[in-house]
Amino acid sequence: MKDFALGYLQPDCHADPANNCQYGVHSLYLETPTLQLCKATLRGLKNRYKLRMRFYDLSPESPVFLEVKRRENDVILKSRVPVRRAGADHVLRGYWPRADDLLDRSPKSQTALTQFCRLRDLVGATGRCFVSYQREAYVTPNDDSLRLTFDRRIHGITYRGQKALAMDGPSIYPPVGGVVLEIKFTDHFPRWVADMVRHFGVERRSMAKYVACVLALRPEVKAFFSHSGAGRQRRPHSLEPAV
Repeated sequence: MKDFALGYLQPDCHADPANNCQYGVHSLYLETPTLQLCKATLRGLKNRYKLRMRFYDLSPESPVFLEVKRRENDVILKSRVPVRRAGADHVLRGYWPRADDLLDRSPKSQTALTQFCRLRDLVGATGRCFVSYQREAYVTPNDDSLRLTFDRRIHGITYRGQKALAMDGPSIYPPVGGVVLEIKFTDHFPRWVADMVRHFGVERRSMAKYVACVLALRPEVKAFFSHSGAGRQRRPHSLEPAV
C-alpha cells in the first residue's frame, strides 16, 4: 500500500528518512476521575471530544501542543496551540499558561487555548495516561490536504504527576495487533485512494488509541462495560477512523 501511495504522496517533512520515515508521537491525555471522556467513546456517542498534550521528543526546548480533538458525527475536528514545557507543567496544575509560555499568539491559537482550558475546567480533567507510538507519515506535495500514516508499537503509560512530561512508568501494549493505517483528508476523497482501498481489500475499522491503552491499563473499565451491557447497543466509532 505504501508503494502504491508513493505515486501520489511524499514523506512528511518531519519524518526521519534514516528511520523509515518515522518519528515518535507522544500524548498525555487529560481525563476526569470517572474516565468520562473515555467512556463517551465506549458508548459510541456521536459528539464527543478528547483533551491531550502532544509532544514529539523529550527535549526541554521542544514545544508541547495543547489539543482538543472533537468528533461531530463523522467529522473529526482538531484545534491546538503550542506552549513551552514550563507552560505545560503550569497547565497540568490546573492553571492557564502565562503569556510568555505561548509560542503562537495568533487569534486562532488564542481560541484553541481558550477552548482547551475551558473544557478542562468544565469537567475537572487532569493528566491520566500517556499514549505513544512510532508514526510513518506521507502527505500530498505542496499542501497537507491528505495524510497517510502507519502507526506502530502503540503503548500506554500511566501518568503519575511527572514533571516535564517524563514518561518513566512501565509501558503497557494493548492487544491492537498489526499496524494502524489512517487516511486523513480535508477536502475530498481522491479517486486513487478509493482505488487503493479496493485493490488491497481493506475496510474501515474503529481504533481509538487512547481507549485501547486505558482498557489495557484499567481492565476493570472493560469488565464494567462487558457485564453492564453499556455500549452494546451501538458500535463505538474511533476518534481517528482508520482504514
